[in-house]
Amino acid sequence: MIELGKPFAPRTRPMLARISPVLLAFILGGMSPLHGQDQPPSVDAAGPIATDRPAVTNSSVVVPAGSLQVENGFLETSRQRESVVDGPESLIRFGVTTRTELRFTLPDYFHNLSASDGSGFGDVAIGVKQQLGPTPGKFDVSVILFLSFPTGANGVSSGGYDPGMQVPWSRALSTNWTAAGMFSVYWPTQGRARNVTGESTFLLDRQLTKPWDAFAEYAGDFPENGGPRHLLHFGTALKITKQQQIDFHVGVGLSSAAVDHLLGIGYSFRIQAIGR
Repeated sequence: MIELGKPFAPRTRPMLARISPVLLAFILGGMSPLHGQDQPPSVDAAGPIATDRPAVTNSSVVVPAGSLQVENGFLETSRQRESVVDGPESLIRFGVTTRTELRFTLPDYFHNLSASDGSGFGDVAIGVKQQLGPTPGKFDVSVILFLSFPTGANGVSSGGYDPGMQVPWSRALSTNWTAAGMFSVYWPTQGRARNVTGESTFLLDRQLTKPWDAFAEYAGDFPENGGPRHLLHFGTALKITKQQQIDFHVGVGLSSAAVDHLLGIGYSFRIQAIGR
């Protein structure tokens, strides 16, 4: 997850702040059996790889049933004269059915280049993504629910069990242009309390060639405590094969609480694990 500030966990409005983490856990548990009789298609039949990176906005579709997708990257972030690099930003996605995927975020290693402390592994997270629809207006919409566990190092881990919910959407505007965005709520632990945070993003993507696209994106974090974090974000992704992608992205903070800048690269791949 890209950090607009520290942490970059997304946030919420007063009504969203009343949503119970217990309710999230209940929904997460109930989604897994949906569409359990769907047959997994082959990777070739499923189309080219679609990743949740490098944008803040996640993909609005799930990975194909029976396939395993691994998304990785390295990021350099600068904020208030402090520079941090982290990697490998590994997100593992497994297609359970044609509309449901399981998600596992591996611990990311953070290294503070500006100080002797603040380095170490972050927290691990598990989640589920459910694709909705068909929806009116030819929108692709999904719901992502996840829970992070306090497995990381002191000074890096939040120290709590932190739930989150994301709703990415997208719609093709033409053959080469796509609009997308995401509405999110996060319950990050800060000290002994939760700083409920809402997040909103909007993205325009341009298909430059069949395997190559570029995007411009706005992302904003709105925590209950602390100032808003606004980010202007640009990136590009190239599918070197149908199941492999490399990406590059840069971002500039637009508010005092946001990062000064970020710079990242990534590599993602997909394989058919079951049902080939």
